[in-house]
Amino acid sequence: MGLQNAKPSSVKRANIVMLGLDSAGKSTLLYKFRYKDVFLTMPTIGFNVDMIEAGKDFTLTFWDVGGQKKMRELWSNFLEDTDGLLYVVDSSDKQRLEESRREFELILKNDSIRNVPVVVLANKQDLPGALNAEEITRRFKMKKYCSDRNWYVQPCCAITGEGLAEALQRLTTFARQYSKSKETFTTLKE
Repeated sequence: MGLQNAKPSSVKRANIVMLGLDSAGKSTLLYKFRYKDVFLTMPTIGFNVDMIEAGKDFTLTFWDVGGQKKMRELWSNFLEDTDGLLYVVDSSDKQRLEESRREFELILKNDSIRNVPVVVLANKQDLPGALNAEEITRRFKMKKYCSDRNWYVQPCCAITGEGLAEALQRLTTFARQYSKSKETFTTLKE
């Protein structure tokens, strides 16, 4: 067995791409996942990368990509080699819900993430008039767009941290299953 095949550790890594319109709360969520703390974040120009241990043998690398219009053109560059998509929605911003849904639909049409599991975070549940998970599921036509993959809509609040542990758990489970199925597929191809 060659050295290059020697695996120093059995830690599995999975790439998670975090997308959503600007101000949906992506960076705040990432900080909260990581530090259980709230930071004032600036609009992300480019992207943030953060690794989060999800269990002792599993690390998630989060790619939190800016959501401003000019950044969205670059989203597709981040979809290669992804094991999960975390799509963040500001559930209280009804004006931009349709825009968010359109962007979501575009991402899902991308071949690079065929079958990749999706967790939608219905963020800002603390704000008045925020749509609940059922509403987001319906408005984002989840059953239609995600019929070929694992998906879940998790209501959450980045500020209080509510729903985040569940979201991380769900994402981890999906990403594990997905990377396993990828390995199986690769083995079959060889």
